[in-house]
Amino acid sequence: MVAETDKTEDSQSNRTVVVAEDESLIRLDIVEALGDAGYDVVGEAASGQEALDFTRKMKPDIVVMDVKMPGMDGITAAKEIGKDNLAPVVMLTAFSQQKLVEKAAEAGAMAYVVKPFVPEKLLPALEVAITRFEQINTLRDEVSDLKARFEARKRVDRAKGLLMENMGLTESEAFRWIQKTSMDRRLTMQEVADAVIAQVESDD
Repeated sequence: MVAETDKTEDSQSNRTVVVAEDESLIRLDIVEALGDAGYDVVGEAASGQEALDFTRKMKPDIVVMDVKMPGMDGITAAKEIGKDNLAPVVMLTAFSQQKLVEKAAEAGAMAYVVKPFVPEKLLPALEVAITRFEQINTLRDEVSDLKARFEARKRVDRAKGLLMENMGLTESEAFRWIQKTSMDRRLTMQEVADAVIAQVESDD
């Protein structure tokens, strides 16, 4: 079963979401929770292929997808979505599927939530995924080489962690600090990250 929903004009956050879950009752719960939180569910899918098709068509801000679905599974769909840089993906997984979680991360999923889901865990995961996706795209614009981009991402993530720990910043605030400093000083974000890491390590 697949249903495409109408966009709500009074959405609080105006974030658009595609939800992919083959169990209709769980999918209904997710859609209801997202709607209550102000998200705009623009597509519902029961398989990975349907999720991929909806994502290509609707270009949502984020995709919430179950790992195991009939036909194309969620991991394969996440890999295709990530390959084309279509949207961040949050994976839904059973507690016993830790190896699948690792595969999902390798496929490009930005966050995951263990089922049975609760809104208190799902909603923050969505915002984390959106933030990480935006950060990765910023680095993508700065670093064209894939290997260099991966290294830059690792260094920036390390510097973010240090800024969060030492300055009490949130992840988004730490990233914006690195981004602003790179613009103000005409450095790459990796150069700023390396400077942050070197400064903290020298203070230890």
